[in-house]
Amino acid sequence: MKIIMYSAREEECVMSNEWGEKRGIEIKNVFEPLSLENIDLVKGFDGLCLCQTKEVDKRIYKELNARGISQIASRTAGVDMFDLKKATKYGLTITNVPVYSPNAIAEYAVTASLNITRHVIQIADAMKRQDYRWTKDILSKEIRSMTVAIVGTGRIGCIAARIFKAFGARVIGFDLYPSDKVKDCIEYVDTLDEVVKQADLISLHMPATKDNFHLFNKTMFDKMKDGVFFVNTARGTIVDTKALIEALNSGKVAAAALDTYENEGNYYTNDLSGKEIKDEMLKELTRRKDVLITPHTAFYTETAVKALVEGGLDGVYDILKTGCSENKVN
Repeated sequence: MKIIMYSAREEECVMSNEWGEKRGIEIKNVFEPLSLENIDLVKGFDGLCLCQTKEVDKRIYKELNARGISQIASRTAGVDMFDLKKATKYGLTITNVPVYSPNAIAEYAVTASLNITRHVIQIADAMKRQDYRWTKDILSKEIRSMTVAIVGTGRIGCIAARIFKAFGARVIGFDLYPSDKVKDCIEYVDTLDEVVKQADLISLHMPATKDNFHLFNKTMFDKMKDGVFFVNTARGTIVDTKALIEALNSGKVAAAALDTYENEGNYYTNDLSGKEIKDEMLKELTRRKDVLITPHTAFYTETAVKALVEGGLDGVYDILKTGCSENKVN
């Protein structure tokens, strides 16, 4: 068996080679993402593993089929970058890695929350200017004094809820499918509207779907408390960025922490140092002192990356050996 792994980073190559050596499987690591320009590299390989945040070119599926590839294993939990219907049409089974390290993202969500509620960006900026004053704009609230809303109470949301609860916060939550397992730390609220009305801090932990595109729009922000803190470590398309910026400008949102961005596929994971960024919203978010923005790195721990590499390659192996995988998504 021979597997090609696209979008391979340096640390992933070590892990994928170790995985291959244990099983006697040849692994070829390619640093570039899969594209029509490099698709011919799949010739001679049995399986394909990739990790991409940008939407996959819809022509890719037909071209992979023509080259004898029958599956795509994604080293991600989310699969919104794929056209699942088109993949199925061309005989491609797609697998994901639904669980790799929910702790990594939950911990980051809480870390980001602490940063924005304690005004770390503003304080660090003042320090650089040698302004060492204690001023009203950096006067902070404590997490234990807040009502924290967890929107999406799956694995990641539940862990985040427990951490916030440990700080002493009142934790409320909304999910289409509430879990009895977390009712000891989450007080479920019946509607999303009601949960955002009550919250001092809102943390998103939901997958991207067609139904929740721009779910957090102007109408939703208007329902929130004035001065709410907003954290998104889920998917960028859930949030209408223009509406968020307007909410920041008006003071409706006091500060935001964004690990995902709706147009991130054009930028994230690339080194664009010295190059012009044409996305005005991204530039606005990056220069604001009331926004902590990071390039989809909440997951990025040694534990999580190892689990993603091994989980992705396991998906290739399962499909090629048995034709099935418990992580099949189409």
